[in-house]
Amino acid sequence: MVRIVQQNDWVIFVLTACIALYLFMLIYLHRDSTVRSFLFQQYADVTNNFLSWLIVSFIYVVLLTTLLSQTIPIVPQFVSRMQLFGYELNKFGYTFLVLSGFYVLRAGLTYLFYKASNDAERWNHLQFVASKFFFSASLLLLGVCFMHYYYPQELKVVFSWYVWGLVIVFVFKNLVFLLATQPAFPEKTFY
Repeated sequence: MVRIVQQNDWVIFVLTACIALYLFMLIYLHRDSTVRSFLFQQYADVTNNFLSWLIVSFIYVVLLTTLLSQTIPIVPQFVSRMQLFGYELNKFGYTFLVLSGFYVLRAGLTYLFYKASNDAERWNHLQFVASKFFFSASLLLLGVCFMHYYYPQELKVVFSWYVWGLVIVFVFKNLVFLLATQPAFPEKTFY
């Protein structure tokens, strides 16, 4: 019986592309800054806030897609029937489409919330804080993706690690947004 080895070269290409995008962002958009200076910069010194937020969000979605795409058992039938120029979505494409749609919808609704509460300036503060947080989270995801595909573990053990990691990231995210030096949430709400 011949054993077919699973090829995970695509994971290395994804991780390398994400690192290259981060290098582009740090070198060109932030004028040769380092990771440390990016994470500790003040809001008054920030440049290209919106572009940095877009790049960090895109990389975060790509890395999360890379981690979660192989856990989906099948692509739904109605999705696989839709073809774009003769190509159909695989597990990675389907997961990327779903996560991208979720994050675009969430960002759009958050923007509408900030505009409705007349706190458009705080929307920029939220982008600033979110780009720092998701930059840190995506650096962790880089390592987790590499370990997930190249140092395979038993799925039951890894699942409990991922659940605990998700809980810790959720708590840390809320603390980062609440304790930010520049307030990220609107002053007035509708409640």
